[in-house]
Amino acid sequence: MHSAAAFPPPDPRIAELAQACLEDLDGLIELWIDVVSPVREAYADRVPDADFRDSARDALEMLLRTVAELPVPGHIAEVSERVGTRRARQGVPLDALLDAARLDFRVVWTALIGQAEQRNMTHLVASAYYVWEAVERHVTGIMTAYQRTVLEMGRRADDERQMWFARLMDCDGRNPTVVGDTALALGFQVSGEYMCAAAAAQHGAALRRAAMELRTAGVPVQQQALDSAVVLTAQLGPRTTARTILEHLGDTPCGVSSAPGHLADVPRAVRLAITTARSLPADARGPRWLRDSWLDVLVHHASDLADDLVGDVLGGLDRPDVTDAEKERLLRTVRVHLGGNGAIADTATAVYCHRNTVQHRFNRFCELTGHDVRRPEDAALIALALRARARWRPA
Repeated sequence: MHSAAAFPPPDPRIAELAQACLEDLDGLIELWIDVVSPVREAYADRVPDADFRDSARDALEMLLRTVAELPVPGHIAEVSERVGTRRARQGVPLDALLDAARLDFRVVWTALIGQAEQRNMTHLVASAYYVWEAVERHVTGIMTAYQRTVLEMGRRADDERQMWFARLMDCDGRNPTVVGDTALALGFQVSGEYMCAAAAAQHGAALRRAAMELRTAGVPVQQQALDSAVVLTAQLGPRTTARTILEHLGDTPCGVSSAPGHLADVPRAVRLAITTARSLPADARGPRWLRDSWLDVLVHHASDLADDLVGDVLGGLDRPDVTDAEKERLLRTVRVHLGGNGAIADTATAVYCHRNTVQHRFNRFCELTGHDVRRPEDAALIALALRARARWRPA
């Protein structure tokens, strides 16, 4: 490998040629504009002619002064960063911008050749790398400023999106003006069907990844931190169903709810999704709908009363004359029955015993607790108490 020291220093005469080119800077600008016009077609409507010409003047003067080893005024030295920043804000494609900037070498090199006499050509060719390096520094400066500006613009846009979503949540969807402005800011529709998912902070990365995938697929989506949780809201459509969203969520433990009518319904759906996420059991895997979690949600909200609920409904099972084996047998039979279709025969099959045995166990459970699992009202209360017992008194 060859080190940088292997390259000879630029010939002093190339500086003289560059100085001579500076005297015809206006002619070089016209040449550059003519050469770059095919590339400029991609963004001609975004950059005014005066802006385009002024940037060309500063860039060519900066390059020629660099090659001529002349002082570069501050506003000229900053042209690379200024062009990169401005073109990013104007929405000029980066590839087209860099292609145009690299044409500076062709224009400057053509001008140097035009100033050189035949005897200088050898020295000029030997110094070509010096001119090319100056152009590449200019191109690199443009690219760095462009990419930094794009990142900053993205952050500002994301901050604005989060601000509008927060305002939607704060007004609870009751302010039509805020709802309409939020729809414009997020690319949502005021009338539409929405799906909301929420996960604990430790699963936030998975929700952010799902939001990125959905946005890349063209799905209107908003994701942000809210109330110590990470929330994702997506607008459904003909090609974006609830199943589509669930597929992107994968096995992320999260609560899911829907707002089927309007954007104004989203705040309530978000809060319900957060509540569902907070009520998930510790071993939860994958998304869980609110409609499948109401018992856990109610238990979660009644945490202060959990011990009282369990003691009042199931306390009779803790009598001294009830063995641990009998208690577990009764509880298992009741849980299976509540989790099935309510048919005694099906419960008997599930617990591997005769239906009369199941009836006997239900009678014994009622005798001990005062609640009959065969009565709908008692069944609802028992189901809630069992959830509370499993969540707050697992022992």
